[in-house]
Amino acid sequence: MSLALPDRWVWDFWLARDGADVHVFYLQAPKSLGDPDLRHRNATVGHAVSRDLRGWTVLPDALGPGEGADFDSLATWTGSVMRHDGVWHMFYTGISTAEDGAVQRIGLATSTDLLTWTKQGVVLEADPRWYERLHDGFREEAWRDPWVWHEPTTGRFHMLLTARANHGPLDGRGVVGHAVSDDLRTWEALPPVFEPGEFLHLEVPQLLHLGGAWRVAFCLTAGDHSAARRGRPGFAAEGGTHILTGPGPLGPFHLDDGPFLLGDPDASLYAGRFVEHDGAWFLLAWENVDADGAFGGRISNPMPVVVRDDGSIEVLRPA
Repeated sequence: MSLALPDRWVWDFWLARDGADVHVFYLQAPKSLGDPDLRHRNATVGHAVSRDLRGWTVLPDALGPGEGADFDSLATWTGSVMRHDGVWHMFYTGISTAEDGAVQRIGLATSTDLLTWTKQGVVLEADPRWYERLHDGFREEAWRDPWVWHEPTTGRFHMLLTARANHGPLDGRGVVGHAVSDDLRTWEALPPVFEPGEFLHLEVPQLLHLGGAWRVAFCLTAGDHSAARRGRPGFAAEGGTHILTGPGPLGPFHLDDGPFLLGDPDASLYAGRFVEHDGAWFLLAWENVDADGAFGGRISNPMPVVVRDDGSIEVLRPA
């Protein structure tokens, strides 16, 4: 069964493995809002656990909004979790009432058991040397969806995130931002690992090594392709999950040719996350549009991932 809650919509999510348990943290908002478009300003972080990626036990919520002048006083958004020196670190996105949610910042919360989380405050904001800040031409300052990992050769920590470059046509400024840290607390923004020109934004990045290459999974809707991209022969307006490929974990990354890895005009399955489980790879995504054309708001069952002989990747989407 998929992860569906009777009283809440569920969307973006991230995973953490603790022994045989797979924990999922997800954005949620009450269905009592009536309109699913209102969920973003009412998002909190829920939590569930599974051993087979199908049957989920819901646990107490992980994070909610802060107070007063806190950077996350309006809502808490997408992140990632990693364990270091016996402590779980959750990097997440916060939006504040101070800017009416228009500015996104990266925060940190820590835990020793994945159940009780202590917020540590803001750790990273958009750097204007490379990245777009809030301005009249665009609706938000995009700096969200942190994906953090440890690079064992240097001992440093790296973060990929949804960001926008500070130059070029507005509809093509989407990049994969990059930052680095030595201690998980002090972060320095660096130039992006995927250059602008193709998309409005690339949401919910995830780094993985699969099929003999480094990949960054990302997602967008059919309306997020740039005008330059739309003008090319053979362009297909689809949304969902796709991948970038590069020679190493820091790229530079290029866009894979061909149709989306998991895509359709409605972006019906969104923000896919790869996970290795019981010796095989799977992709989970959340249901954006259901069979009746309504907002789904639930996490799918795992979809098998196949690596072809040429290193290309295919997701076996349910019929």
